[in-house]
Amino acid sequence: MDAICIKDLKKDLKRSMDDSRFEHTLGVMYTSAALAMRHGCDLEKAMLAGLMHDCAKCMPNAKKLKIAEKNGLEITSLERKNPFMLHAKVGALLAKKKYDIDDEEVLGAIRWHTTGRPDMTLLEKIVYVADYIEPKRDKAPNLPLVRRLAFEDLDEALFRILSDTLDYLGDSPEDVDATTKETYDFYRERLQK
Repeated sequence: MDAICIKDLKKDLKRSMDDSRFEHTLGVMYTSAALAMRHGCDLEKAMLAGLMHDCAKCMPNAKKLKIAEKNGLEITSLERKNPFMLHAKVGALLAKKKYDIDDEEVLGAIRWHTTGRPDMTLLEKIVYVADYIEPKRDKAPNLPLVRRLAFEDLDEALFRILSDTLDYLGDSPEDVDATTKETYDFYRERLQK
């Protein structure tokens, strides 16, 4: 993925996002790049995945649901009740079909940036963490600690984000995506070993 392509993608995304979402997107792209440099991940893939992670976020919820149904994407009951949660799945599809991104690693990072998944790839972890710590974020708990951890121990930062997310959402099954809980359990067990 060359710089010209990133530049073209930025222009297109700027037209399809509101200003604050676009600023956040650029923040995630640059934070993903910094984390990629720190942790030895492909820089261009990290920038591309960071840039594209929210490409479906500003799409109307009804349209997200319709696209997910039309393309046979798995829709949980929680996502059906809260179609805004589909933006990661629909975003990966959009990145592939509209933007011709065929790198499965990049598409996976887009797909899993909201819930995480057990045994994430390095790129998936980077985009997940970057989405949480990018410079415009200021409301998440323990943000200074998580930002420091992100550059020291990515698994520890990921686990802290998952823990704080589950604390914020509560333990009621109707409010928590099952994959987020599975991801939390996986990394808790990994870090305890």
